[in-house]
Amino acid sequence: RMLAGGPSTSFPYPSLQDKVEQTPPQRPGELAGPGFPAPPDRLAGHQEDDLDLEALVNDMDASLESLCVASETAPLLHNGQHSRGPAPGARVLQPQAAPRQRVQRSQPVRILAVRRLQEEDPHLRTSSLPAIPNPFPELCGPGSPPALTPGSLPPGPAAAKQDVKVFSEDGTSKVVEILADMTARDLCQLLVYRSHCVDDNSWALVEHHPHLGLERCLEDHELVVQVESTMASESKFLFRKNYAKYEFFKNPMNFFPEQMVTWCQQSNGSHTQLLQNFLNSSSCPEIQGFLHVKELGRKSWKKLYVCLRRSGLYCSTKGASKEPRHLQLLADLEDSSIFSLIAGRKQYSAPTDYGFCIKVPVRNEAKELRLLCAEDEQSRTCWVTACRLLKYGMLLYQNYRIPQQRKAMLSSFSTPVRSVSENSLVAMDFSGQTGRVIENPAEAQSAALEEGHAWRVSRGPVWPERGCRARSPAYPPSLVPTVIHRTQHWFHGRISREESHRIIKQQGLVDGLFLLRDSQSNPKAFVLTLCHHQKIKNFQILPCEDDGQTFFSLDDGNTKFSDLIQLVDFYQLNKGVLPCRLKHHCIRVAL
Repeated sequence: RMLAGGPSTSFPYPSLQDKVEQTPPQRPGELAGPGFPAPPDRLAGHQEDDLDLEALVNDMDASLESLCVASETAPLLHNGQHSRGPAPGARVLQPQAAPRQRVQRSQPVRILAVRRLQEEDPHLRTSSLPAIPNPFPELCGPGSPPALTPGSLPPGPAAAKQDVKVFSEDGTSKVVEILADMTARDLCQLLVYRSHCVDDNSWALVEHHPHLGLERCLEDHELVVQVESTMASESKFLFRKNYAKYEFFKNPMNFFPEQMVTWCQQSNGSHTQLLQNFLNSSSCPEIQGFLHVKELGRKSWKKLYVCLRRSGLYCSTKGASKEPRHLQLLADLEDSSIFSLIAGRKQYSAPTDYGFCIKVPVRNEAKELRLLCAEDEQSRTCWVTACRLLKYGMLLYQNYRIPQQRKAMLSSFSTPVRSVSENSLVAMDFSGQTGRVIENPAEAQSAALEEGHAWRVSRGPVWPERGCRARSPAYPPSLVPTVIHRTQHWFHGRISREESHRIIKQQGLVDGLFLLRDSQSNPKAFVLTLCHHQKIKNFQILPCEDDGQTFFSLDDGNTKFSDLIQLVDFYQLNKGVLPCRLKHHCIRVAL
């Protein structure tokens, strides 16, 4: 607090010292204003030469206000805010105030927010606040998008759930609760996880119509609930393998014979160009050939020249002519699905076993189906694959690339994922009277390699040119053909030849797809059913005895194996007498 008239009094504004000294003092009674009581009478006897502090403050305010007016800035109130008008119960200070103007003390003023202040008067700026830059200028412009996008809003109510019943190949079923937006790929991954299967991206969800004799594999992007809403009460979903779902991306030339494919523009015929023409919406690929077409509402079939374009499936009314006036629309692919005939000969009197159907989802009557038959399996595969490519286009390629990208992301992890039961195992040494735990990792690895080598020597194949024989196994030889292989997924027991062919067709006609079964002609023999170049072949596995021990062979005893597990392991690595190596095995999973 400053003491007026004291010898040690210091004034912070030397430039205004003369003006202050020349200012005539005010009487204390004149300081009273609204809301301020008059000072006591004891102030009236103050000496005239004392410095009047109230007059000093008044003159300082007037001087500062005059400076602000000169610099074209808005006047300031005592609280540091811009003056927007007279405060309630207070008089406005004029810039050219008289030297002896009464002092107006500040009254309580409601301070507006900065945003509201700028909205009401954009010319006003708060000088008492620091200039903080806006970190999001793009959100403040008039043409900017809203700050809250649909993805940034809080999640709404949970999506509706629905129960879906899925069947397996062996007749078992499982009811799964899924969301309304779950795709076929998501449901397959869920079933793989719950069934403890290997997720090799070859599982598929099949739409099966037994009363119509039709079935198809759902595309990975299709919504399960949406597809189920178009199915009849007799229809159901099947969970099975389909190795040929995206095989045409790997070997396109095997699916599209040259005599069936034509282009509106020049094509070099390479694999890449062939797929690009189908995936590119601006290109005009065309599949052409003869098909047996069933007339709607009749049992008769006619052989017609058919061409498939992006606009739909057409048949020629005059031979093989493709003139517009001779083409008649058979089916539109945009709102239809492509199915395979299960028993075309028996149910529809089809001329061949290679039938397919173009069906509108809402139509579940046989008389409304567009049924067609090809001459062989390769032609039917070509037609069905071309319909899928022209209908879905890049969606199919994206479905094919998603597992590849996921596999590439996981390839950086060199250490394989181990199960909990495997992590709980420890290396043991039972060579002595009591067992001991092998704590040295190097010793444990050496023991594992030695044990594996001894197992292969005792149970490995017998090579006639090497002159070596297999040692007797640790279990009775009579249990080898009846116990060991029956626990494997590739062994399907006592099924007929027709059933084995049906299973391979359902799971995809790709090279190397196989299964083993009991032989119907020889009770002691087995049969290897193998697919090669979209054709199914059967190879008989005959038992042979050598020095009182039973072996199995595919090549009349030249290469012998102690059991079927060794035989399958060998031909998965070596082609041998087979047309190709064993790559994929047919499997049936119980849900």
